[in-house]
Amino acid sequence: MKPQLNPLNPLGLQWYEHPSLTLQLANLSRERNDLREHNLFEGEDMRPDDTPEATDEAIRARTPEGDFNDLGCPHMGAKGTGFGRNVPIEKTVVDRKNLLNPDPREISRRLMARDTFKPAGILNALGAAWLQFENHNWFFHGNGDPTKFISIPLQAGDDFPENPMVIRDTIPMHGEIKDGCPAPVFANAETHWWDGSQIYGSGQEKQAGMRTFSGGKIKVDDNGRLFKSDIPGVDLTGMQENYWFGPGLLHTLFSREHNTVVEAIAKAHPDLSDQRLFELGVLVVSALIAKIHTVEWTPCVLRHPALQIGMSANWYGALGETFRDKVGRIGDSEALSGIVGSATDHHSAPFSLTEEFVSVYRMHPLIPDDWSFFSLESGEHKFDKYFTDIQGMHTRDFMDSLQMGDMWYSIGKASAGAVCLKNYPNSLRNLTRIDGQVTDLATLDIVRDRERGVPRYNDFREALRMPRRKKFTDITPNKEWAKEIAEIYNGDVDAVDLQIGMQAEQPPKGFGFSDTAFRIFILMASRRLKSDRFFTKDFRPEVYTKTGFDWVNDNSMKDVLLRHYPELEPVIGDVERVFAPWHELGAAEPGKKPLIVRTADTVKSYLPFG
Repeated sequence: MKPQLNPLNPLGLQWYEHPSLTLQLANLSRERNDLREHNLFEGEDMRPDDTPEATDEAIRARTPEGDFNDLGCPHMGAKGTGFGRNVPIEKTVVDRKNLLNPDPREISRRLMARDTFKPAGILNALGAAWLQFENHNWFFHGNGDPTKFISIPLQAGDDFPENPMVIRDTIPMHGEIKDGCPAPVFANAETHWWDGSQIYGSGQEKQAGMRTFSGGKIKVDDNGRLFKSDIPGVDLTGMQENYWFGPGLLHTLFSREHNTVVEAIAKAHPDLSDQRLFELGVLVVSALIAKIHTVEWTPCVLRHPALQIGMSANWYGALGETFRDKVGRIGDSEALSGIVGSATDHHSAPFSLTEEFVSVYRMHPLIPDDWSFFSLESGEHKFDKYFTDIQGMHTRDFMDSLQMGDMWYSIGKASAGAVCLKNYPNSLRNLTRIDGQVTDLATLDIVRDRERGVPRYNDFREALRMPRRKKFTDITPNKEWAKEIAEIYNGDVDAVDLQIGMQAEQPPKGFGFSDTAFRIFILMASRRLKSDRFFTKDFRPEVYTKTGFDWVNDNSMKDVLLRHYPELEPVIGDVERVFAPWHELGAAEPGKKPLIVRTADTVKSYLPFG
């Protein structure tokens, strides 16, 4: 279905091509409404005939399984329910006979492999870790079927250690993957909600393993570090896949934050039970993480002026944070007072994350291969590491070898990689997993999109009502890239994979990723808030407690960092964007006065209610 003619855009300009910020914002808003109407498709029927009765706990708080967020459709968004779609189901056709055409390993070697590190500049390596920390919450297709797999024979001269390269099939919820048919529905092993499941775990059993069952707290040792798990090198935490020291820092930080939150709530409400305190901690920390992602991480990676305004408006509304703090909401207007606290709305389909959402968040180029580590106390360079040595089974030993402040300082001052061609980490292109499986994640990214029926680049753009690219030079202004893409895809521009097209694009000014990916982002970023009753109608003191509600509203990522690691104050005390590269110890952030290195007894307390 084609959208109606846009009177704000009679020339058919892209939103960022308009000359005024007002028109850019107006067209962005219209674009999102159009996507809400035409690009939400249900992955499966989540409305069974028998509707279970909601318990008091399910009504007042998030559940371990993610059910009962919508009380009228209890299974919506729950653990184990299917991914939806942002393209019409009939456009998700799987072409198994062309699953390896062109050869995905050749695409990895020639188009994706990092030749030299291309820094993002605007985003630090903490920002890269943050995205993987978030992905740990959002989606996981499971570990695949070990008895069914895709074999990729190596070409002459390929030094990958196993021939053929083997990728396990994704397991469908029902039926099987059939050539020439729409892709089956695949289940999300996590809940679909923005609920902190990377910390707490999805499901009753996993969540129980994270709890102390005392005072609402979760397991953190006396040194403020996570306990070790039975998986070599990996912490005991809610989501343990694809683990490395960056997510390890964030899993640790927000586990500590949970315990600090429940202590504050217990102080204000000493009569509350362990169960109720735990529930409230989950609510508060989940909302705080969602807020940080919305108003801090996203505006750091999308520096366009319209997005700076738009993402803040998602949370606070057009009237802004100060107005919300002083006056409160003005009615139920999403535009004026923000999505948070407005009415819940699923728009044109029951809520779920989508396969296309998974695809546009394949941003492995953000991760550097080579890492330098520094002393927070002196600024001295300590040593260098290759990514292989600080991930997976090596993670915990590495983290135990350094002070937490040294790791935070090192990851904060390092730049993330740019999301573009020829910048995919080579460490991830020859990665030995904890179970011994050797894989090339770049090849995997290409194969997974094909296997799961994600349309190729031009068909994907057309499904979002974006113009198709007629020539390879329309995809990218880089002539060498265009030539190589044309060679690998045998001159067929319609065969170009989504990942290649997105990474070849020239992003809009100030953007850290492509405009094609951004179209899914503007739809799904707001949807994850608007569909969730704990961010909309139930985001209120009566549900969160006054203490918990204020905690979400009054805190930022910098507050959380300095609350638990006050030794970082000399390097981030004056920083406005925590997810932008930090300045050198003792040096001034551009345009600011030099920092004074403070001693421990002069560092202020960052407890908001202390």
